Amino acid sequence: MRTYIRDKTKGGTYFLTVNLANRKSKLLTKHINEFRHAYQLTKQNHDFELHAMILLPDHIHMLITLAETSDNYAVIIASIKTHFSRRIKKSASETISQSRIRSRERGIWQRRFWEHRIRDELDYRRHMDYIHYNAVKHGYVNSPVDWPYSTFQSCVEKGLYSLDWGGVGVDVIEIDYD
Repeated sequence: MRTYIRDKTKGGTYFLTVNLANRKSKLLTKHINEFRHAYQLTKQNHDFELHAMILLPDHIHMLITLAETSDNYAVIIASIKTHFSRRIKKSASETISQSRIRSRERGIWQRRFWEHRIRDELDYRRHMDYIHYNAVKHGYVNSPVDWPYSTFQSCVEKGLYSLDWGGVGVDVIEIDYD
């Protein structure tokens, strides 16, 4: 069996993707307040800068920069997952495998997540765009401005995007991670 070796760069900027175990679920957007609370608790306890995030019904994309002394983005992901899972009530239909029970997991999240260290300014820009265009890509909205669960609005306020960016007829570079 191959061992996956994650990039560990102190103070690095990372694009992260975290998926629910059930990719047909709408759990994240259904429980947006619980996710926001989980994120706030994580942010209070871990030093990182959030550049962009989008929450879709079944997955999350984030672009973060770690503190100069940290290379541990995995603890940030684990914290978000844990805090969110603790706030969601178990449903009658929720089944949890024996291996997840042994690991004290609910089975809400996929065990693994995907990370990519940002290499340069172009790479950063492409991932920012990818995050903010993702709801359009998946067919939830016609324009990024219409998706309420992303940092797009705050990026518009900072002057990073125009309100009409990514709408119908606007060219967007796509990176296929989903």
